[in-house]
Amino acid sequence: VTGRATYGQDFKLPGMLHGAIRYSDHAHARILSIDTSKAEALEGVKCVVTAVDVPETRFGFYKDNMPLKKDVVRSHRDEIAGVVASNEMIARQAAKMIEIEYEIMPAVFTVADAMAENAPLIHPEKENNHLITNTYSHGDLEQGEAESDVVVQVSCKLPYVNHASMETCVIVAQFDHHENLTLWSTTQIPFLLQKDLGQALGMPPKDIRIIQPTIGGAFGRELDIYPYHPIAAIMAKKAQTAVRLCFSREEEFRAGPQRQPVEVSIRAGAKNNGDLTFRDVSMTLDVGAYVSWGSTTPLVMMETTASFYRVPHVRFKADCVYTNNLITGAMRGYGNPQSSFYVESAMDMLAEKLGMDPIQFRIHNSNQPNTTTEQGLKITSCGLEDCLKALAARAETKLEQPEKEHLKRGRGVGGTLNVGGGARIYRSDGCGSTVKVDDFGHVSLITGSTEIGQGSETVLAQMVAEIMGVEVADVRVINSDTDVKMWDVGVHASRTTFIAGKAACLAAKEALSQIFETASEMLGPPPDLLKAENGQIIAPDGKSVSLSKVVRSRHFRSDGKMVHGQAFYDPPTELVNKESYHGNISPAYGFGMQMADVEVDTETGQVKVLKLVCAKDIGRAINPMAVEGQIEGGAQMGLGYALSEEVVVKEGKVMNPNFVDYRLFTSADMPEIENILIESNDPEGPFGAKGIGEMGSSCVAAAVTNAIYDAVGVRLTQAPMTPERVLAALDALEK
Repeated sequence: VTGRATYGQDFKLPGMLHGAIRYSDHAHARILSIDTSKAEALEGVKCVVTAVDVPETRFGFYKDNMPLKKDVVRSHRDEIAGVVASNEMIARQAAKMIEIEYEIMPAVFTVADAMAENAPLIHPEKENNHLITNTYSHGDLEQGEAESDVVVQVSCKLPYVNHASMETCVIVAQFDHHENLTLWSTTQIPFLLQKDLGQALGMPPKDIRIIQPTIGGAFGRELDIYPYHPIAAIMAKKAQTAVRLCFSREEEFRAGPQRQPVEVSIRAGAKNNGDLTFRDVSMTLDVGAYVSWGSTTPLVMMETTASFYRVPHVRFKADCVYTNNLITGAMRGYGNPQSSFYVESAMDMLAEKLGMDPIQFRIHNSNQPNTTTEQGLKITSCGLEDCLKALAARAETKLEQPEKEHLKRGRGVGGTLNVGGGARIYRSDGCGSTVKVDDFGHVSLITGSTEIGQGSETVLAQMVAEIMGVEVADVRVINSDTDVKMWDVGVHASRTTFIAGKAACLAAKEALSQIFETASEMLGPPPDLLKAENGQIIAPDGKSVSLSKVVRSRHFRSDGKMVHGQAFYDPPTELVNKESYHGNISPAYGFGMQMADVEVDTETGQVKVLKLVCAKDIGRAINPMAVEGQIEGGAQMGLGYALSEEVVVKEGKVMNPNFVDYRLFTSADMPEIENILIESNDPEGPFGAKGIGEMGSSCVAAAVTNAIYDAVGVRLTQAPMTPERVLAALDALEK
């Protein structure tokens, strides 16, 4: 750690000015007038932008959003104007001085109100506020119910959650003298942003360049285009200089996407022998006033419902609905924390009714390698049973109860099925890579993948170094500029180690074959008998030549050639059928289990997590320390989701938009964590690896709620499981 990384907030360009956004004062209102005169008169203000400065082009998933709103605002996060000034403080002050006259309109803040007859329409061009229904089924639900000896039902309510990245959103926009736009952005999808931004601005994507500075975390927040991207460009265009737009923490809560809130009901059954018989799930999701990735998370919840454990009969229904609330987007786990919570709650309830140990019940129904689920997921490697057996071994050590009677301890488990190698949501899920070697034996990997703090640069460099026979320090990773890097879909769905890693390995092997071709001429033996090791190319007889010398030999000759390996890896997956939702979306699937030991104070309702055991099927650990870091970081997010984190929204407005009132788990709150890495050696993954980025956070809340039940006999069905909710549940039990 050198402290020399340059983040977006450190970024400076000659003549750069600063931007700020004026947001709506109401959840739903008609804009009657906008007076910017006072803001424009403030000393230090360069210009003000409004909807008249923007092409009237809708963008986003359902083409339902505009950069700056002209006639109607549909939420408190709606952007109405932007100010460019000499510094950020003046820009923010001026934004507050913009006077807006409104006609307040009726608003809806719950799914029930939004779907009521004669509810005010959030988008008048639509018939109602219903966005989409996702339905899936396999088997025969009635048959499954008839075969069941035990049936359970539970309804759960799960909250808005904020990404809480260390770094807030930062964008720097600049036009050159040819009217080409360069955007420095904390995005996770540089090439897709290039396309979407061009559409929003009405300019060719080829004239847009995206550069990513060092990024201080994202966790899905930057997986879409949001209004602030084109707004920054519009500011720079009008100001005729570079403009930096930097969010405050409050803006992260107000204008950024959140994890989507879900209300869900699950019914499930099993036979006396422990076989699962059916699952029936129905849910509603609040997508907010505009559509982003939050509207697609039901497809992941569907996957967990239909394919996690072996369930012969399944029915699933999810309704996504517009409201005048916050926008919901992608967040680490992407529907898995919600689906693991309700599925694993039902699994424990079934095990209790059957009188079975909850871990053994799961082992009895666990997914197996080299199988295809009813939904069409092709499971190749699968370490779920090994994860469960590892927890069973740890569970042999019984929990000791405290001497104080008001303290009760319990143990619970929760599991998850995650994509382990990306998810085909576009026609391509590919990544490009180039590996080149210079005269000095230094290797450059130019990858389409993006580093957002997850450690991918190190892992990719390790893979290339292993193949090329050089030290990791001799591999430089280049990955931040769309004018330089290879094409890639983006960083999401735990795909980087698997897909970018596979592309990097293929490119490295191509580069190495070129080196072996020339080294064969120099050493004598055919290329297939040579090996690369410690920067040397070595023949079977022990003779060797340095990598740098081989490269120079290729360069300094009349028919000279570079060492330049290229590859594009698009995994053998398929788009899910839009009607049946059947298909194999990922080349590999990761499985994970967590066991939580908790202590509940029945007088205060306080829940303390004493220990987490995290057993994860990761294929193969390329960098064990990095893998454990991902698991433990995910555990921290999962514990927050379980016990403390909730974006409180009243009438569309965030009540706790800061880290004082939004309660994150800190290092002082963290329990002892034991990591168990299960290496199932995936046949398609690079060196057998699978993705781990999202799995760590997905099943913590499920394990905690089951542990609380084990401790005090009450089932918490609403997260976060705060002391108030624990006490209310205990009071209800006594009554």
